[in-house]
Amino acid sequence: MGKHFQATITDTTLTVTRRQDRIGAEAALDGIYVLRTPVPANRLDTPGVVTAYKNLAHLERDLRSIKVDDLDLRPIYHRLEDRVKAHVLVCMLACHLVWHLRRAWAPLTFTDQTPPERDHPVAPAHRSTHAENKASLQHDASGNPYRGFRGLLTHLGTLTRNQVRFADSQATVPMLAEPTPDQRHAFELINTTIPLTLK
Repeated sequence: MGKHFQATITDTTLTVTRRQDRIGAEAALDGIYVLRTPVPANRLDTPGVVTAYKNLAHLERDLRSIKVDDLDLRPIYHRLEDRVKAHVLVCMLACHLVWHLRRAWAPLTFTDQTPPERDHPVAPAHRSTHAENKASLQHDASGNPYRGFRGLLTHLGTLTRNQVRFADSQATVPMLAEPTPDQRHAFELINTTIPLTLK
């Protein structure tokens, strides 16, 4: 910001004036950016370059998920090279799993399952009518709330398994808490049953 202002300081005054010529020159370039790629134009046209650049947002989200939000890749306390590589591999596999879960659980979240095609990659993105309905109604037809992906994971985390021991007996019986409709539906969407025990 300093380049847009001229500060004049004396023993008794401070005068700050705007450099309107520089402000105007930079404003003329607002919204304009240049993308360069070594890929030849016959393999990737201009809209394809812009689309590929915008798709980096998905990669950045996944890297944030790996490093901080969900998978906690950092800090790495391993010292041996093979162990560091194995740790990163496990995190990448977990990221791949999260990608599949986001797609499978889209009906339970605010995810737009059918985003409209854009006429041009620089055109503003719009949500589908179905996604607009999700956002405005906040609940599905059965009254179950839509959640963000992390909110759904938190909700699934409330499904607990308890070891019940009856009086005057040393035997224990594993019991699963009654799943909510959303928890049951989440397991149906990934085509598996809710496990009573972890193997």
